[in-house]
Amino acid sequence: MKKVKISHLVGGVFILFISLVFFLNCMRSNETGNDVNQVLSKELRAEYIGRESCKECHKKQYDLFQGSDHDQAMDTAIAETVLGDFSDVTYTHFGVTSRFYTENGKYMVYTEGPDGEMLDYQVSYVFGVRPLQQYLIAFPGGRYQCLPICWDTRPAGVGGQRWYHIHQDEHIPPDDILHWTHVTQNWNYMCAECHSTNLRKNYSYSEKAYHTTWNEIDVSCEACHGPGSEHIDWAEKVEAGSSPDIYPDMGLVVRLKDTDNATWIFDPDSVTARRSVPRQSDELVQMCSRCHSRRAVATEDYYHGGSLLETHWPSLLDENLYFPDGQIEDEVYVYASFLQSKMYKAGVVCKDCHEPHSGKIYVDGNALCYRCHMASEYGPRKHHFHDPAKEGASCVECHMHERTYMVVDPRRDHSIRIPRPDLSDKLGTPNACNQCHPEKSTQWATDYLRQWYGQDLLDQFHYGEAFWAGRQRYPEAQEDLLRLAGDKEQPPMIRATAISLLVGYPDASTTELLKQTIEDPDPLIRYATLTVIEFAEPEFIRDLAVPRLKDSVKLVRLMAANTLTTVPRNMIPETSIPQLNTTLEEYNASLMINADHPSTHLNFGNLYLNTGDYEKAEASYKEALEIEPGLVGPYINLADLYRRMDRDEEGALILQSGLDKYPELAALNYSLGLLKVRQGKHEEAMVYLEKAAKSDPNDAHYSYVYAIGLNSQQEPQEALKVLKAAVILHPYDRNILYSLCTISMENGMPAEALQYAEKLVKNYPDDPNYQQIHGILSN
Repeated sequence: MKKVKISHLVGGVFILFISLVFFLNCMRSNETGNDVNQVLSKELRAEYIGRESCKECHKKQYDLFQGSDHDQAMDTAIAETVLGDFSDVTYTHFGVTSRFYTENGKYMVYTEGPDGEMLDYQVSYVFGVRPLQQYLIAFPGGRYQCLPICWDTRPAGVGGQRWYHIHQDEHIPPDDILHWTHVTQNWNYMCAECHSTNLRKNYSYSEKAYHTTWNEIDVSCEACHGPGSEHIDWAEKVEAGSSPDIYPDMGLVVRLKDTDNATWIFDPDSVTARRSVPRQSDELVQMCSRCHSRRAVATEDYYHGGSLLETHWPSLLDENLYFPDGQIEDEVYVYASFLQSKMYKAGVVCKDCHEPHSGKIYVDGNALCYRCHMASEYGPRKHHFHDPAKEGASCVECHMHERTYMVVDPRRDHSIRIPRPDLSDKLGTPNACNQCHPEKSTQWATDYLRQWYGQDLLDQFHYGEAFWAGRQRYPEAQEDLLRLAGDKEQPPMIRATAISLLVGYPDASTTELLKQTIEDPDPLIRYATLTVIEFAEPEFIRDLAVPRLKDSVKLVRLMAANTLTTVPRNMIPETSIPQLNTTLEEYNASLMINADHPSTHLNFGNLYLNTGDYEKAEASYKEALEIEPGLVGPYINLADLYRRMDRDEEGALILQSGLDKYPELAALNYSLGLLKVRQGKHEEAMVYLEKAAKSDPNDAHYSYVYAIGLNSQQEPQEALKVLKAAVILHPYDRNILYSLCTISMENGMPAEALQYAEKLVKNYPDDPNYQQIHGILSN
């Protein structure tokens, strides 16, 4: 189960929900509709038959699978599967004492319920096995919720064999969106698909109930290979004397085994192996990404051998999910990380490192990497400059450093990168050097990198620099974003993210690029293009989006239809209206798959807002709040809707009702502060803007806006005080530095103003405005 911090309710949950429509991506080759239909036809004919049908012919693979993480992904709660201590023990977290015990052979827990009352619950299922095990509790309507208290399955010698709370350092009251009885901890929506075989959530919107089903409770053979009845039929017929060609691909829905006889070979002068035949199929990565990605379900009709793009909405390298340089930040499950890597670009797929049936890597330590990276080159001290017997010589410790989730679960970053401590301070990113040496400065680490590998390494441009600046819409980012987006040598995940960030740069150069990327053979690029043109002029949207209504890839079609809702119908060719209507129905059906979640109704509200149906937009936002009153997004969007309708007083009431639940939440305070400014109630506005800045000092924009407000209220010294505190946390923020410079200059402090001007010129040497102000102050 995924943990989302309170501080990320806007930056994490809300933005994630919005991103299901606006800032998501996809990955697939531009195959034809006939290819999709062929895969679907095979899937529809075949039936699920269970793992025992595979055992007779595939005993080796069956034995490898036994005891694997996939095999133990979920199970019924019985003595053989429950790992936690239920011998009438207690665990206390922020004053709530839970008791774990057994009763008549059932596993029970006495803990805090949805209304704060202590209640007894029966554990229905166990969930996961390493390094922790969670427990599912049944609620009315077919709903299962995941207990926040987990069993640490690690050995006692390393701190395991104990109960612990998933929100270790945080009290989560019953009315909090993160309380275990709320939607963010709902098994049916959040977790179920990836822990069982052929799982269908089957949520009934009319009944407000789940009818969730599966064929096997864990992740079994057919979860990856697809339903196996046709393959069994093929095997039986071949054994009886029929030709092996009686069924294509041996009756398999998808054939995951490479058929090109490729190997990894070393050329005479190379120290890194290459694939002897360029990889033609991406099916394995697409299949694994169904669960090993940050994504949302677009349809329950999953079919094997197709693209993730046909069934799910995976995320780009979005803010609050990934650091600006693409390193993992939130719990994002490998896919988008790996798609940044040189390994993926070279043709490496999951099973090149992981045995696919056990899930384990083939060999521990550097030996795994030496299969493709020559040990004589990368093993000696001259490469890593560390004691070969210690951790610093480990390939993964430098190139795939870990980030810990769920308190005890360290996961490696699969972007497989060279550490760049020289960028950490500016971009706010971690680096492997300082993660191993936290007592040292980034400058210390940078100096060693320069000494060992030369200045050329540090001078190499990293796309994270453009993403960091692009997220803040700094002008100088545009040129780099345009270059990255148009560079077909870049991995598609990097190109697509660059395109998505061009939304902040709506000028002719961006327009020209988008005309090209909408025709790109990679659907990830076409999809990202559609997320950007949504904010363009109606004619431009029409010209680019209408042809995409017939795109071969489902989610590109859906995004095209959604984008066209911002275009007046009389501007759309009459011949395209039927296709648009059909695709919008498909888009609506895709959203309704998750009608149990408030994000669906938030997105419907956005859809109706685009079409000008304010009444339905209002109803959708209100329904989102009814499902989950703790979700921030609907408060803000509903208040903005009321602004458009000249109903700011109602908007203020909506925002205040959110603040009654989350009084410290910066986004709501900020929104209400801006509303008060529009109403001319500046003193009231300053109260909320101050609260926003103090509640979330990590967001530089809140401090900047509050300081500008103070200065406009003739309180320049207070404004400078706020800005000076903010610049400590955000030393490269140009708005803060520029405000410090100009306010200091306006208030007779030229020496201080010059210090900030020098920092601006040093950090942003190409900005003529900073050069000008520096020149004035220097004379």
